[in-house]
Amino acid sequence: MEDVRIKVAGMTCQHCQMRVHDAIAALDGVTMVKVDLETGEATVSYDSSKIDLEHVKQVVRDTGYQMAEEVEVCPVPTPDGVKLMTEVMAGMPVDAEVKDEALQAGPKSAQSPPPETALSPPSKTGFPSDRTGKTTIGVTGMTCASCVQNIEKGLGKLPGVIKAVVNLTTEKAVLEYDPAQVGPEQFTKTITDLGYGVVGESVTLHITGMTCASCVQNIERGLGKLEGVLKVSVNLTTEKGTVEYDPGRITVHDIIKAVTDIGYGAEEIKGVDADREREAREKEILSQKRNLILALILAVPVSVGEMGQNIAPLVNAIPGIMGFLGNDYFQFIFATLVMLLPGRQFFSGAYKGLIHGATDMNLLIAAGTGSAYLISTASVFLDLGAGFEHKYFGTAVMLIAFIVLGRYMEANSRGKTSEAIKKLMGLQARTARIVMDKTEREVPIEDVKPGDIVVVRPGEKLPVDGIVVEGRSALDESMLTGESIPVEKNVGNEVIGATINKTGSFKYRATRVGSDTALAQIIKLVEDAQTSKAPIQRIADIVAGHFIVTVMSIALVAFFYWYFIGFERLDIAANYGIASPFLAALLIAITVLVIACPCAVGLATPIAVMVGTGKGAENGILIKGGEALETAQNLDTIVFDKTGTLTRGEPQLTDVAPVGGVSEDTVLMLAAVAEKGSEHPLGEAIVKGAADRKIDIPNGQDFNAIAGHGVQVTYEGSRVLLGTRKLMTDNGMDPAPLNNSMEAMENDGKTAMLIAKDNEIMGVIAVADTLKEHSAEAVRYLQEMGITTVMITGDNRLTAEAIARQVGIDRVLAEVLPQDKAAEVKKLQAKGAKVAMVGDGINDAPALMQADIGIALGSGTDVAMESAQIVLIKDDLRDVVSSIELSKRTMGKIKQGLFWAFAYNTAGIPLALGVFGPYLIAPALAALFMAMSSVSVTANALLLRRFKLKRQEVV
Repeated sequence: MEDVRIKVAGMTCQHCQMRVHDAIAALDGVTMVKVDLETGEATVSYDSSKIDLEHVKQVVRDTGYQMAEEVEVCPVPTPDGVKLMTEVMAGMPVDAEVKDEALQAGPKSAQSPPPETALSPPSKTGFPSDRTGKTTIGVTGMTCASCVQNIEKGLGKLPGVIKAVVNLTTEKAVLEYDPAQVGPEQFTKTITDLGYGVVGESVTLHITGMTCASCVQNIERGLGKLEGVLKVSVNLTTEKGTVEYDPGRITVHDIIKAVTDIGYGAEEIKGVDADREREAREKEILSQKRNLILALILAVPVSVGEMGQNIAPLVNAIPGIMGFLGNDYFQFIFATLVMLLPGRQFFSGAYKGLIHGATDMNLLIAAGTGSAYLISTASVFLDLGAGFEHKYFGTAVMLIAFIVLGRYMEANSRGKTSEAIKKLMGLQARTARIVMDKTEREVPIEDVKPGDIVVVRPGEKLPVDGIVVEGRSALDESMLTGESIPVEKNVGNEVIGATINKTGSFKYRATRVGSDTALAQIIKLVEDAQTSKAPIQRIADIVAGHFIVTVMSIALVAFFYWYFIGFERLDIAANYGIASPFLAALLIAITVLVIACPCAVGLATPIAVMVGTGKGAENGILIKGGEALETAQNLDTIVFDKTGTLTRGEPQLTDVAPVGGVSEDTVLMLAAVAEKGSEHPLGEAIVKGAADRKIDIPNGQDFNAIAGHGVQVTYEGSRVLLGTRKLMTDNGMDPAPLNNSMEAMENDGKTAMLIAKDNEIMGVIAVADTLKEHSAEAVRYLQEMGITTVMITGDNRLTAEAIARQVGIDRVLAEVLPQDKAAEVKKLQAKGAKVAMVGDGINDAPALMQADIGIALGSGTDVAMESAQIVLIKDDLRDVVSSIELSKRTMGKIKQGLFWAFAYNTAGIPLALGVFGPYLIAPALAALFMAMSSVSVTANALLLRRFKLKRQEVV
């Protein structure tokens, strides 16, 4: 441990003192920190093996202060460079000259503020994050793939945007950008200008310490510059602030800390806008449901009245009612209400898109229904001549009704695809019981900080991750591992948030909270995967990008053809009773516009990807995106690491072979006595094996480790030896009679040891790194699928081949150094193989990155899981098989969806054009077909939820 005292320049108030204290205390390795405002000194105790003095100084600089030996003491705090000074001055009646003097009086850092300010959310290391920002924004109002293209193009045109990916199904936009050039405010404005809505998480804060308008401005500007904050509104009178933010980039804790860093107090007001995204989705479903009900109530009478104009028996049967429903003015009023109420969304969307040069499905619907409505309205109030006696209000309103029906069903279907996320989020605890000032206090989990002592009682969920410091219990970790048997936890053991405490009460120190917990990371991985795009979606995107304009062009060509040529050629007047060429051509054009909806094309891929990744997440398979999901189906070679992947990664007792009539328990007891004082993994395996058999293990005396040969101990006055053949030979014993049994064990990859008492060999003990329960089963499944299996290990060839025989793997790459594993994978790829690497250790990370697909076990290292595209949380190798099968099933659904979507448009547009002869379809029927196409594609993708994993199929 090191103790150091450093001079900090620029602290002028308790706010400054707190900021410096918190910044240093957050560093890993710092055990104590004390900041004295009066002397301007910080006293720090730290572990020099984890952190050095320069890191401590650097974090103070990053907070906005300076070391006294580097710069003269600043007369004012500069926690955010020029920003804070200029913001305070902006609210004061000070002339320009005074402002300039004040700025010049500041330190050098204030004159040239760093690009990363003190209000930027800290990275996990405690230092500023990279220059590239990433944010996820919830988007509402999208209806088809063209909407996706419009938003992506609009965002892509902003300076500083590196990448913009919009997902129709999840209704999210993921952006990578340069924070120095662009930020969330521009993203929000661009999306809303295009006619769509933006939704994020929202928190309402009670803010104290504000005294004037400049305080409001300081807080709004400071929070507005935080990466992940979308919108800020602060009210001085009510002392409340509402912040919309991206939970993937920033937490409520970060927002509150930013307010306190500026110099004000803040706490969250609970129960306000708890889940904006869920509420927005439910609001959309409710809105479309209301629109549908209203459209049907208004449209059905209009449609019946329109039919009555052409069906004389119906009019004669109920002349009063039909006469009223068929009245032109009644139809006009009801149709106008449909256009203004449930139909308004289409016209508004089309208008907003057009003024920004964007076209989407709203334009097709508005053009089609608007044309029918306008020509009918004109024929009511104007004398248009022969052929215009018939009105088409019924056609227009039924189009609106059927399209709203489709949107309502789509909104419901999309809600079902997010069930995986809902289930994962439902696992979280809402509150935590922490020890504060020697008393227990219940707080929201957002308020738990690393280092807090958390108390858990029987039956409660653990709120965050941590290490047990007092007590013991058994936890149900099935949500993470899939194992239903509770796991014993003692002092020093790691515990995971969202697992359930089954028996005793205990206390543990929080280590990972908020977005750093294991469950939060899993949720984030699933959200990212569901928002990502599979490469196959490029087909749909390319089509959607040019589809609307193409359809409008086709409709225009169709209008002119039927007006000038087709009307007379097919005798439309005689066959369909439409006397006006203009009306006939217009109805056909409307039908083309309506039937060509690209919604099904846009939904086919994201719906399937979302359901597929969600299905995987529900079963402990985290697939990190659409690209990994698509690639996994083509794998033909699986490379398994041995230790910790195929095997348990720790030695276990496998054989006890006594000789001379001695019992197994006696031989094992003597071996355990010999190894009880040893820390060698083989010795620990023997002692554990004896304990598992409930064998009492007495203490020996005079323990002596004989390097490279074994151990010696005295027990009840007798000398006990455990070790190699040479150890026995050196002590006058002949191990030859046991050579055959020892060689058989060694050929199976086991380490065989002889046990002797008073110069008499009592038997053989064997220890080995044993196979995991389902390793052989997983390999067999893969081979049945025609996939080549390979084992790679640094072990000697004899041991490696023994393990390979047990698991059923034919090809072994043995004695491979850790740094050479990636090269071996590359050699397989050079031969044309599509390779997946399955591993769990740090030394597997390069190979996981090199492989076409990296598959990491959830029990492995963080580095391995970061390097992989697929993570198997439940540590079950059968999930390798399930991952591939899930990929194939998902891609099958995508291809089916795209096929039917394209087939529908391929057949629907010619049918609407009349290519197949004089069998024209009504626009309203086209609208119904359009809605059903989207629903059928969605329903087909939702069938993935019935997919059974391999381990689910085994009874």
